[in-house]
Amino acid sequence: MYIERLKLHDYRNYNSFELNFSKTINIFIGENAQGKTNVMEAIYVLAMAKSHRTSNDKELIQWGAEYGKIEGDIQKRYGKLPLELTISKKGKKAKANHLNQSKLSEYIGQMNVVMFAPEDLNVVKGSPQLRRRFLDMEIGQISPTYLHDLSSFQKILKQRNHILKKNQGKRNLDDLSFDIFTEQYVAAAVKVIRKRFEFMELLQEWAAPIHFGISREKEKLEIHYKAVSGLEASWDSTAMEEHLLAKLKEQKNRELERGVTLLGPHRDDLQFMVNDYDVQVYGSQGQQRTTALSLKLAEIELIKQEVGEAPILLLDDVLSELDDYRQSHLLNTIHGDVQTFVTTTSVDGIDHNTIREAKLFHVKQGSVDSE
Repeated sequence: MYIERLKLHDYRNYNSFELNFSKTINIFIGENAQGKTNVMEAIYVLAMAKSHRTSNDKELIQWGAEYGKIEGDIQKRYGKLPLELTISKKGKKAKANHLNQSKLSEYIGQMNVVMFAPEDLNVVKGSPQLRRRFLDMEIGQISPTYLHDLSSFQKILKQRNHILKKNQGKRNLDDLSFDIFTEQYVAAAVKVIRKRFEFMELLQEWAAPIHFGISREKEKLEIHYKAVSGLEASWDSTAMEEHLLAKLKEQKNRELERGVTLLGPHRDDLQFMVNDYDVQVYGSQGQQRTTALSLKLAEIELIKQEVGEAPILLLDDVLSELDDYRQSHLLNTIHGDVQTFVTTTSVDGIDHNTIREAKLFHVKQGSVDSE
């Protein structure tokens, strides 16, 4: 798939613009703080209905405007798909093929994107929260039911935490509603965790050979989903639910002390092992970057496999963060097959056919001109 046209209205620092893109490589060149990343973000938001940079949607609306709008024409293997997302202070409204979408979870996944920005290098070395967000965003693109299950889990978690907070410090909690919420919580948590295990297995299949190639066949990558409750991928739903319920009973007094739920998908993490060493703890910066790059390239292949066509790749100021070898590996991988958007302050020093064949856009103070 690829995006033919993008139209913005009162989005970030863009009052209004309309651009047509190459279906191969599009490069946005300009100094920092001119609006390059805002274009990338707009494409991402059109696909995911949320930003990768902020959780506050109001920041996406141009200062003083009532609403911001993103429109795009997406070419998929079965034809053209117009998408539209309007962001206001009251919320978001989405249209696909000119039809209103009643739920954002049904809208997400109609356009697939893979974003690679400098902060994505922190997926390996950053906080567990970053890795959980990575999982949720990527699984959500290929599985609408996952977004529904995740939303249900988060609602029940909030209700369970509310009861724990209200009773914080008590020695015992004899509350029938709490027991009911706990049973509902366990069932919802297991749905999320099972889907994460399945996704990690697929990601591992693609990421391991990619990492092996980038590391010049010196490093073996393994990815593990670490459930704090001790759940194992090989267990069925019943075994998982029984185990999690038993663990929560063991933790009940600690949860009452803390006033929060201590076990579940909101506490789980990913572990990246390179040659049997935890790359987050023992890996060099180069190994951590290779792991992050392998994950992103694996995402492209996984989405291709699951959806049947390549996603759109967004490389936001990331080429300058990679050395020549990793840069070349990335550009060789995407050449000719994946519509790619690149932001950079300059293409000088990037010696690759992919860059020479690109459509160039120059960005200055919220204005975009193409060559």
